Amino acid sequence: MTAVCETLGVARSNIAERVKPRPSRTRGRPPLADQELVDEIKSIIDDMPTYGYRRVHAILRRKARSENRLWPNAKRVYRVMKVHSMLLQRHTGAIDTRRHDGRVSVEQSNLRWCSDGFEIGCDNKEKVRVAFALDCCDREAIAHVATTEGIKNEDVQDLSSRLLRTASVSSTPFQSQSNG
Repeated sequence: MTAVCETLGVARSNIAERVKPRPSRTRGRPPLADQELVDEIKSIIDDMPTYGYRRVHAILRRKARSENRLWPNAKRVYRVMKVHSMLLQRHTGAIDTRRHDGRVSVEQSNLRWCSDGFEIGCDNKEKVRVAFALDCCDREAIAHVATTEGIKNEDVQDLSSRLLRTASVSSTPFQSQSNG
């Protein structure tokens, strides 16, 4: 072997390692049979077809704990559901049909209002907190409230009542609209 290695210009140790029989590449335990898990998953999905793999795994885990047996790994549940096409359709991020371009505007005053708040830091380290209501047509500030304490529920109610009083005094009819 020495003569062959010298002729080829390789180290004898390298050739000796290559000649040795190699153990099989499989490591760990053999994979578990999936059919029993598939049947359990199908029974869960039949009841609630909107369940994804995380919720299915949670139900399987809860069920296995109550029966004092081992539960499947979440990655295994995902793999089995993927192989058997049981995963939910992923959200693709498609553009919503009701697109909003960032402008909220109306043709007349007193049809829609918006409100917001901000905080101003003063020189004496106090903070003034301001909440206000705007008309969405002309962006006019209709009512506001300011305090050095936090804006309370009563302050917002007072702001809303002043807004409605101002709107009802106006000559144009109004309707309150809320997005949520």
